[in-house]
Amino acid sequence: MIAPQYAHAALDGLVTGDAFGDSWFTRSDEPAERWWAAREPRPAPWPWTDDSAMAFVLFAHLVRNGEVRPGGLAREFAAEYRRDPDRKYGPSMHRVLRDIGAGADWRTVTTTQFGGQGSYGNGAAMRVAPLGAWFGDDLAAVREQARLSALATHAHPEAVAGAVAVAVAAALAAAGADADAPARAAFLGEVASSLPESDVRSGLLVAAGLPEHASVRHAASVLGSGTLISAPDTVPFALWSAAGHLDDLPEALWRTVGGWGDRDTTCAIVGGVVASRTGTDGVPASWRRSREDIPAWSGWNPTPS
Repeated sequence: MIAPQYAHAALDGLVTGDAFGDSWFTRSDEPAERWWAAREPRPAPWPWTDDSAMAFVLFAHLVRNGEVRPGGLAREFAAEYRRDPDRKYGPSMHRVLRDIGAGADWRTVTTTQFGGQGSYGNGAAMRVAPLGAWFGDDLAAVREQARLSALATHAHPEAVAGAVAVAVAAALAAAGADADAPARAAFLGEVASSLPESDVRSGLLVAAGLPEHASVRHAASVLGSGTLISAPDTVPFALWSAAGHLDDLPEALWRTVGGWGDRDTTCAIVGGVVASRTGTDGVPASWRRSREDIPAWSGWNPTPS
């Protein structure tokens, strides 16, 4: 296991990204493009969403168990959902977590979603970056633990691939914290090499091949930026954005939100991955004051030993 500060930093970064990104879901008549171009943050408060709520559960599960136990994790997700259901969970996740909370077998619930295919949404990927930093010096463990964490709610192979990709990216970011940041294409290629054949893997390879000077709008138009709320439509863009700014968390989040799309989730993924490497000391104090606090029950510690 990598030193605990990396996993704790990843959770802090994930929540910061989630809250920052969600603050940009503005009304259609508001000049969001102009605010974004001027680097004008949205007014406080910045509450976090289901991205963070599920990350807290997963993090607390790791603190208690040291590994992922998918049945227990599924029940813990359901318990937290029952306690606080108004965190912008997706429609299918409402059904999954209600059914598990009512006592249904988690395997049955997750595998019967969407006509027996299981969900290939981005929910397993959005919460997993701290797990990658937790197991970061053992990529085989990262892949397996990320897979198990995804299966607690998402049975589709693409959702699993998305979770594995984000966890591997966070692990690589943490492992390289004391070295120069790798080139974007090399970083994305290494993440892709950890995945089975999948649309997520193909998207990462496309992302790795984008010109170095490509704009965030171009990348979003090619890769998607979460508009479909699926893992293939979300993870390649988010990791492309993270890989281009591995040493600058605020800049990574500013660039990511400019892809619009599912901006709380893309920013949560980017925040978790980049903070695995940089920590969150570079986050403006005003952002910290705006962001909703991380609950103590998650096990998060701003200064872990």
